[in-house]
Amino acid sequence: MATAILSIDIAALVENWRSLSAMTRCEAGAVVKADAYGLGVQPVARALSRAGARNFFVAVAEEGASLREILGEGPQINVFSGHMQGDTELIRDAQLTPMLNSVDQMLRHVEALPGHPFGLQLDTGMNRLGMEEAEWSALREVALGQTPALIMSHLACADEADHAMNARQLQVFHEMTEGIDAPRSLAATGGILLGPDYHFDMVRPGIGLYGGMPYVDARPVVQLHIPVIQIRDVAVGESVGYGNAWVARSPSRIATISAGYADGILRGMGPNAHLHTGSSAVPVVGRISMDMIGVDVTGLAEEPETLELIGAHQSVDTVAGFAETIGYEILTSLGARYKRIYV
Repeated sequence: MATAILSIDIAALVENWRSLSAMTRCEAGAVVKADAYGLGVQPVARALSRAGARNFFVAVAEEGASLREILGEGPQINVFSGHMQGDTELIRDAQLTPMLNSVDQMLRHVEALPGHPFGLQLDTGMNRLGMEEAEWSALREVALGQTPALIMSHLACADEADHAMNARQLQVFHEMTEGIDAPRSLAATGGILLGPDYHFDMVRPGIGLYGGMPYVDARPVVQLHIPVIQIRDVAVGESVGYGNAWVARSPSRIATISAGYADGILRGMGPNAHLHTGSSAVPVVGRISMDMIGVDVTGLAEEPETLELIGAHQSVDTVAGFAETIGYEILTSLGARYKRIYV
C-alpha cells in the first residue's frame, strides 16, 4: 500500500484537555475549528464531549452546524465569526451561539433572532475581531441588557510569556468588562499557561489539545508514517528530483516515499527536512513534489519500508520548523489521502 498512515491518539488528546483544564479553577471549553485542527472533528469532538467538555468553539457557522449534527443537543457551540449575513438559519436551526463582533452584527442578531443566545467578542488590542473600546462603550448597556452567554477576547502574544502585550491586554479586558456579571473568557492554550490571572470564567484550549506548542508538556497526538515506494542507487554527479536541485557528491541510496505537498508536506521544508527510521535521521534530498519525496538512506543497515515524519523522534512543531512555520499550519494542512487511524 502506497498510502501514508496518519495515526491520531484520541486518548492523548483527551488527556491534554484534562491536563489543561486541571491548571484552572474554571470551565474548559475546546476549540475544534478547521476540522479539529485537521485531525477530524467527529472523533475529536465526540471524545471531548464524553470527557466532559460542554463548550465548543468553531470559526464559522457552517462548522457549527456540522458540529451540532455530531454532538446533538446539549453542548454550547460558539462561533468566533459571529452572526454574518446569511447565517441566521444556521444559527437558529443548529442552536449556535455567535460571538458578536460589531454593532452591525448585534443589530442583525437581535432583529433576526430576538431572544436567541449570543456572546460578545471585544478587541483588547489584537486588532483582528471584536468591538473596540469606543464601539463597546456605545453598545454596552444595550448588549448587557440582552444577557450575553459569554464575553471574550483573544491574546495576541500569549505564546511569549514575558511579552508586555499580555499584561496590557489583560488590563484592557478588565477595564472593558468591569462590573459585568456575564461569564468572561480571555485565555486559549497560551493564556492558560500564563496563570490564573488570565483564566476568568472559561478557558478555550486549542493547539495544546493536539500536541502543539506552547504546551511543552502535551502528550503527542499525531504520528505520520510514509511508505517507501522505491530505493535506487545514485552515482556521483547524478541529480534527484525536479530542477536538478540535489546532486550526489558520493555514491548514494535514495528512497522515494509516497507523499508530497498535496498531502500537506510543505514544499518549502525540503532543504531542511529529515525523517526517521527508528532513531536514525535521514535527510530529504531535492525538491518536495506533489506526491513524492526523495530521502537519502545511504547509511542505513537495512532498507526501510516506511519512514516517520511526525512521531516519537520529532514533533509537529519540529517539522514546522523545517519550513519556518508553526505547528498549526502543519496540522491543518494534513491532506485527505492519508489512511487515518484513531487509537
